[in-house]
Amino acid sequence: CRCRIGGCASGPQSPHGYRTACSRRSDPLKRILVCVFALSVMIGSSAAYAVQPDEIMSDPAKELRARNLSRELRCMVCQNQSIDDSEAPLARDLRLLVRERLKAGDSDDQIKAFVVQRYGEFVLLKPRVDAGTSALWFGPFGLLLGAFVVAYFYFQHRRAMALEGFLTGDEERKLEDLNHRS
Repeated sequence: CRCRIGGCASGPQSPHGYRTACSRRSDPLKRILVCVFALSVMIGSSAAYAVQPDEIMSDPAKELRARNLSRELRCMVCQNQSIDDSEAPLARDLRLLVRERLKAGDSDDQIKAFVVQRYGEFVLLKPRVDAGTSALWFGPFGLLLGAFVVAYFYFQHRRAMALEGFLTGDEERKLEDLNHRS
Protein backbone atom coordinates (compact mmCIF):
# COMPACT_ATOMS: atom_id res chain seq x y z
CA CYS A 1 0.00 0.00 0.00
CA ARG A 2 1.07 3.66 -0.26
CA CYS A 3 1.63 3.88 3.45
CA ARG A 4 5.05 5.28 4.18
CA ILE A 5 7.49 3.73 6.62
CA GLY A 6 5.67 1.44 9.05
CA GLY A 7 2.58 1.33 6.86
CA CYS A 8 0.29 -1.47 5.87
CA ALA A 9 2.00 -4.78 5.20
CA SER A 10 -0.11 -5.60 2.17
CA GLY A 11 0.50 -4.42 -1.35
CA PRO A 12 3.55 -4.17 -3.60
CA GLN A 13 6.41 -1.75 -2.95
CA SER A 14 7.48 1.02 -5.31
CA PRO A 15 11.09 1.33 -6.51
CA HIS A 16 11.73 3.91 -3.73
CA GLY A 17 10.73 1.53 -0.95
CA TYR A 18 7.25 2.98 -0.44
CA ARG A 19 4.16 0.86 -0.78
CA THR A 20 1.35 1.61 -3.22
CA ALA A 21 -2.19 2.81 -2.37
CA CYS A 22 -3.92 1.28 0.68
CA SER A 23 -7.68 1.46 0.34
CA ARG A 24 -8.26 -0.11 3.76
CA ARG A 25 -6.72 2.83 5.61
CA SER A 26 -8.85 5.48 3.90
CA ASP A 27 -12.19 3.63 4.22
CA PRO A 28 -12.94 4.74 7.83
CA LEU A 29 -12.10 8.33 6.92
CA LYS A 30 -14.45 8.20 3.95
CA ARG A 31 -17.23 6.82 6.13
CA ILE A 32 -16.75 9.58 8.70
CA LEU A 33 -16.80 12.28 6.03
CA VAL A 34 -19.96 10.84 4.46
CA CYS A 35 -21.66 10.75 7.89
CA VAL A 36 -20.65 14.35 8.67
CA PHE A 37 -21.89 15.50 5.27
CA ALA A 38 -25.21 13.66 5.66
CA LEU A 39 -25.70 15.06 9.15
CA SER A 40 -24.97 18.62 8.01
CA VAL A 41 -27.43 18.27 5.13
CA MET A 42 -30.13 17.01 7.48
CA ILE A 43 -29.54 19.80 10.01
CA GLY A 44 -29.27 22.52 7.37
CA SER A 45 -32.36 21.45 5.49
CA SER A 46 -34.67 21.49 8.52
CA ALA A 47 -34.28 25.25 8.97
CA ALA A 48 -35.03 25.89 5.31
CA TYR A 49 -38.54 24.46 5.70
CA ALA A 50 -39.49 26.64 8.69
CA VAL A 51 -40.36 29.70 6.58
CA GLN A 52 -43.31 28.77 4.40
CA PRO A 53 -43.55 30.02 0.80
CA ASP A 54 -46.66 32.08 1.58
CA GLU A 55 -44.68 34.03 4.21
CA ILE A 56 -41.92 35.17 1.85
CA MET A 57 -42.12 38.83 0.88
CA SER A 58 -41.90 39.91 -2.76
CA ASP A 59 -39.24 42.55 -2.02
CA PRO A 60 -35.90 40.71 -1.53
CA ALA A 61 -34.46 43.50 0.65
CA LYS A 62 -37.43 43.41 3.02
CA GLU A 63 -37.36 39.60 3.06
CA LEU A 64 -33.68 39.71 4.04
CA ARG A 65 -34.49 42.14 6.86
CA ALA A 66 -37.36 39.89 7.98
CA ARG A 67 -35.09 36.83 8.02
CA ASN A 68 -32.39 38.70 9.98
CA LEU A 69 -34.96 39.90 12.52
CA SER A 70 -36.44 36.42 12.76
CA ARG A 71 -33.01 35.02 13.64
CA GLU A 72 -32.82 37.42 16.60
CA LEU A 73 -36.20 36.50 18.09
CA ARG A 74 -36.77 33.44 20.28
CA CYS A 75 -39.56 30.96 19.62
CA MET A 76 -41.64 31.01 22.78
CA VAL A 77 -42.58 27.35 22.29
CA CYS A 78 -39.14 25.88 21.50
CA GLN A 79 -37.22 28.48 23.56
CA ASN A 80 -33.82 27.47 22.20
CA GLN A 81 -34.56 28.22 18.55
CA SER A 82 -35.14 31.40 16.66
CA ILE A 83 -38.51 31.92 15.04
CA ASP A 84 -36.72 31.63 11.71
CA ASP A 85 -35.75 28.01 12.51
CA SER A 86 -38.88 26.93 14.36
CA GLU A 87 -41.88 25.28 12.76
CA ALA A 88 -44.18 25.96 15.73
CA PRO A 89 -47.44 27.80 14.95
CA LEU A 90 -46.53 30.63 17.34
CA ALA A 91 -43.20 31.10 15.53
CA ARG A 92 -45.10 31.36 12.25
CA ASP A 93 -47.37 33.99 13.80
CA LEU A 94 -44.35 35.96 14.97
CA ARG A 95 -42.73 35.72 11.52
CA LEU A 96 -45.93 37.04 9.96
CA LEU A 97 -46.08 39.83 12.57
CA VAL A 98 -42.51 40.87 11.73
CA ARG A 99 -43.37 40.94 8.02
CA GLU A 100 -46.54 42.99 8.65
CA ARG A 101 -44.53 45.55 10.63
CA LEU A 102 -41.96 45.69 7.83
CA LYS A 103 -44.73 46.34 5.28
CA ALA A 104 -46.02 49.12 7.56
CA GLY A 105 -42.60 50.78 7.31
CA ASP A 106 -41.27 50.16 10.83
CA SER A 107 -37.53 50.08 11.41
CA ASP A 108 -35.78 47.00 12.81
CA ASP A 109 -35.51 48.60 16.26
CA GLN A 110 -39.19 49.54 16.25
CA ILE A 111 -40.17 45.97 15.35
CA LYS A 112 -37.98 44.52 18.11
CA ALA A 113 -39.40 47.03 20.60
CA PHE A 114 -42.95 46.10 19.57
CA VAL A 115 -42.30 42.36 19.98
CA VAL A 116 -40.51 42.91 23.33
CA GLN A 117 -43.41 45.06 24.56
CA ARG A 118 -45.82 42.31 23.60
CA TYR A 119 -43.87 39.21 24.75
CA GLY A 120 -41.23 40.53 27.15
CA GLU A 121 -37.42 40.68 27.09
CA PHE A 122 -37.21 36.88 26.98
CA VAL A 123 -38.21 36.90 23.29
CA LEU A 124 -34.78 38.28 22.34
CA LEU A 125 -32.13 35.60 21.74
CA LYS A 126 -29.44 38.17 22.62
CA PRO A 127 -30.75 40.20 25.58
CA ARG A 128 -29.87 43.87 25.78
CA VAL A 129 -27.13 44.99 28.16
CA ASP A 130 -28.79 47.00 30.93
CA ALA A 131 -29.08 46.94 34.71
CA GLY A 132 -31.45 43.96 34.66
CA THR A 133 -29.27 41.79 32.43
CA SER A 134 -25.83 42.88 33.60
CA ALA A 135 -25.47 39.80 35.82
CA LEU A 136 -26.27 37.63 32.81
CA TRP A 137 -23.65 39.33 30.64
CA PHE A 138 -20.88 39.94 33.17
CA GLY A 139 -21.56 37.34 35.88
CA PRO A 140 -19.49 34.55 34.27
CA PHE A 141 -16.46 36.84 34.01
CA GLY A 142 -16.86 37.86 37.66
CA LEU A 143 -17.09 34.22 38.73
CA LEU A 144 -13.98 33.37 36.73
CA LEU A 145 -12.06 36.30 38.24
CA GLY A 146 -13.23 35.29 41.72
CA ALA A 147 -12.05 31.72 41.11
CA PHE A 148 -8.60 33.00 40.10
CA VAL A 149 -8.37 35.16 43.24
CA VAL A 150 -9.40 32.27 45.50
CA ALA A 151 -6.92 29.94 43.78
CA TYR A 152 -4.12 32.52 44.14
CA PHE A 153 -4.66 32.95 47.87
CA TYR A 154 -5.12 29.22 48.38
CA PHE A 155 -1.77 28.42 46.77
CA GLN A 156 -0.05 31.30 48.59
CA HIS A 157 -1.34 29.94 51.89
CA ARG A 158 -0.21 26.41 51.03
CA ARG A 159 3.27 27.62 50.11
CA ALA A 160 3.54 29.58 53.37
CA MET A 161 2.40 26.55 55.37
CA ALA A 162 4.88 24.30 53.58
CA LEU A 163 7.77 26.67 54.23
CA GLU A 164 6.72 27.19 57.83
CA GLY A 165 6.71 23.50 58.67
CA PHE A 166 9.95 22.78 56.82
CA LEU A 167 12.35 23.36 59.76
CA THR A 168 12.08 22.17 63.34
CA GLY A 169 12.20 24.63 66.22
CA ASP A 170 15.89 23.90 66.96
CA GLU A 171 16.83 24.29 63.31
CA GLU A 172 15.00 27.63 63.10
CA ARG A 173 16.90 28.93 66.18
CA LYS A 174 20.23 27.82 64.73
CA LEU A 175 19.34 29.53 61.43
CA GLU A 176 18.47 32.75 63.27
CA ASP A 177 21.79 32.59 65.15
CA LEU A 178 23.64 32.17 61.88
CA ASN A 179 21.78 35.11 60.36
CA HIS A 180 22.61 37.33 63.35
CA ARG A 181 26.32 36.45 63.16
CA SER A 182 26.69 37.41 59.54
